[in-house]
Amino acid sequence: MKRETPVNVVVAGLGGQGVLTCSDLLADAAFRTGLDVKKAEIHGMSQRGGSVSCDVRFGAAVLSPMVPDGEADFLVVLEATQEAPNRHVLKPDGLLLSVTQLDTAALPSPKTLNTAMLGMLSRHVPEIPEASWQSALDAAFPEKIRAMNHAAFETGKNSVKIH
Repeated sequence: MKRETPVNVVVAGLGGQGVLTCSDLLADAAFRTGLDVKKAEIHGMSQRGGSVSCDVRFGAAVLSPMVPDGEADFLVVLEATQEAPNRHVLKPDGLLLSVTQLDTAALPSPKTLNTAMLGMLSRHVPEIPEASWQSALDAAFPEKIRAMNHAAFETGKNSVKIH
């Protein structure tokens, strides 16, 4: 499915939650699909558990890495307290994907929350085929935690709390 404009995704959370890993995985999956990808990170006080956000844009041609305010197709929030401060990035018809929509008790490990949220996002991004997601997961994680992250991705993908 080809779009005229890039897909704009903002991933937000707190330092140590894997916001950067989540956005790296998204960018890698889009790149493996053959799309042009740009990424920008805002670390803030991430080393102390502060706000972190990453912009990922992908499509046929992407000129800038930053998602303009009010232009995000998706806002992926790994920490509920980061919903309100980042909601301004969403377009009026954009989709908020929040940790509050995920059954975190079903995750194989709390450390896989970011991968589960990526799985949730994958349901809404037809531009990236399943094989690209799986390849990106395989490339990102060492063998000893690969299966756990694939399971978390599937948990997110199969989440039923999305509204």
